[in-house]
Amino acid sequence: MSALKGSTLRLWFVAGFGVLGSGACDYKSPAYPVLGYETSDQACQDGIDNDLDGQTDCDDTDCLLMSTLCGEYVPLIPNFAEENSLALCRDGIDNDDNGQFDCGDRKCQGIAEVCCGKEFTNELCSDGRDNDGNGFTDCEDFGCSRGIFVVVCREDSELACRDGKDNDGDGKTDCADSGCTALAVCIESECGDSIDNDGDGKSDCDDSDCGGKGACMKPENTVEACSDGIDNDGNRFVDCADFSCSRSTDPAVLAVCANAPKENTIETCSDGIDQDHNGFTDCNDFSCSRDSGEELVTFCANVKESTLEKCKDGVDNDKNGFTDCADFSCARSSDQAVVDYCNSIAENTIEKCFDGVDNDKNGFADCADYSCSRAADPDVSAACAEILEVTFEKCSDGIDNDGNGYADCADFSCSRATDLEVRRACQESVAATPDEANALCSNGLDDDADGFVDCADWDCSWNPDVTVCAGQKRVCE
Repeated sequence: MSALKGSTLRLWFVAGFGVLGSGACDYKSPAYPVLGYETSDQACQDGIDNDLDGQTDCDDTDCLLMSTLCGEYVPLIPNFAEENSLALCRDGIDNDDNGQFDCGDRKCQGIAEVCCGKEFTNELCSDGRDNDGNGFTDCEDFGCSRGIFVVVCREDSELACRDGKDNDGDGKTDCADSGCTALAVCIESECGDSIDNDGDGKSDCDDSDCGGKGACMKPENTVEACSDGIDNDGNRFVDCADFSCSRSTDPAVLAVCANAPKENTIETCSDGIDQDHNGFTDCNDFSCSRDSGEELVTFCANVKESTLEKCKDGVDNDKNGFTDCADFSCARSSDQAVVDYCNSIAENTIEKCFDGVDNDKNGFADCADYSCSRAADPDVSAACAEILEVTFEKCSDGIDNDGNGYADCADFSCSRATDLEVRRACQESVAATPDEANALCSNGLDDDADGFVDCADWDCSWNPDVTVCAGQKRVCE
């Protein structure tokens, strides 16, 4: 009986593998589970990205939720400390007791060498995947859109403006993006595609937006060109506001200009339309406010923002884009009462530049307002200089010196400073040339005072201009 069983098993083996499926002998067990299995202690400590989501072991949110190895560790004896170093950002402890630990804490996210962010290269920012599992993919992720070495999220180049992608994540694609509109690729494409791209009822060269651009540029010296409402020659003067029309030697063109719409009546000086296409509308046009008779001049004087009442009503009475004391007609008024009022609310004294109030209601408070930071009073400007985050020291002291809610390199006044020495507090490799960047990343100094030297510094290892770190394992790899 046992011999029969053996024969039967041998026949089954031959039939099953030797005859029916010789290819089955080529089957190889996968090195690790495919998709969805980084949920056990074993998978969360093997150094493998088991579920292929770009996150390995305890960096994977699956491990954080499912494994016993990766959660928060609460010590028996709390030891409060600022969570702002590589060691404290990897110890699994909520050191500063703010409810967040390690990469969940914003102070840790600001240290690139902790490797909380996984989307910071052109490749990772254009692969269509949420590599760091934070809910934002590619250019929707600040790591990409604000990445110092990421260019695929900028919509300001010929290539980026014709790839069909919203590279900078602002909801506008290619030539619909303001970063692209001035580029030749958009001027040529939209001004020659027979489509009314902006929906104003006019397409291509019939649209004033295309006037003076690319294929639509032409001389402004004919009856047609001097009456079409378009700046055909791109010199910023339209139709008869252009001397090539108004001073033409062609009688027909001069006749057109003689009969062209003018801004010289109460009706045309109060309709919000630049009738004569000279770039000035209504009473902001001298043809209304100075040159069209006493009645019209009086009318414009009454709407002008120059009386005490109009300079404190919160209304842009003359529709020039400046309201109340932000308008020179108020701030530099010949009426002393108006000037005194504007001076009384001006944000340019020590008291008003440090009270936390937007006294002049221009949208900027205290030293964030140029009237403070660039005040004529040297004591005021000096006081602002003391707190503004615009020096290497203030950009690396861990303090929100200017009180705008952002400290050090989280503040654009540091990370995007025009002064390279200031910006170096946020980037060791920042330099005017690749040679300088290589020198900074190989001088044995911690140039940005962040505790990481040369190629051990994240930005040295990832800066495409730096070649001295080639061949070394890069930070966060």
